[in-house]
Amino acid sequence: MEQYLQVGVISSTHGIRGEVKVYPTTDDAGRFKKLKEVFAGTAAGNVLLSVEQVKFFKQMVILKFKGIDSINEVEKYKGCPLLVTRDNAIELAPGEYFLCDLIGLKVYDEDGSFLGALTEVIRTGANDVYVVTAENKKELLIPNIKECIIEVSLEKGTMTVHLLEGL
Repeated sequence: MEQYLQVGVISSTHGIRGEVKVYPTTDDAGRFKKLKEVFAGTAAGNVLLSVEQVKFFKQMVILKFKGIDSINEVEKYKGCPLLVTRDNAIELAPGEYFLCDLIGLKVYDEDGSFLGALTEVIRTGANDVYVVTAENKKELLIPNIKECIIEVSLEKGTMTVHLLEGL
C-alpha cells in the first residue's frame, strides 16, 4: 500500500499573494477545510506545506500556504500533486477502497480461474470500471457493481468477480 494518497493537483497560481488553484482528485472536496498540512510531490521529493486558508471557486479549491506570500514563491509548485498521509486520509465506509490500493490486485472469477491483474480504474458517471489485463495483454472491463464484484481482499491481494454475459 502506498504511504501517501493524492487529494489534488496544483493547476495554477491564483493572484499574487501566494495562493494556488487546486483540481481536487478526491470525491469530497470539502475535506480540504479539515486539512492542516499537505505534501507537494515535487521532482526533488515531497515538501510539507501547512494550509493557512481554504476557499472554493467553481470546481476548484483555492489554497494559501503558511509562509508563502507571493506568486514567485508558489510558482514552483505548479503541476505538483498534493498528497496526504494515510493518517490524514478520510475514513472509508465498509466496501469502499482507495483506488491506489486496488491497482495490482489479482482478479479471479467465481470458479477460481485467474483472469489477470487490475491495472486501471476508469471513472465514469454511473460507476467505476475496472480494467483487468490478462497475461496475453488482452483487457477485460468489469463494472464496479454489486452484481459483478463478489469479494475484494486487500490482505490477500485478490478480487473475485462474477462475469455477466457479454463481458
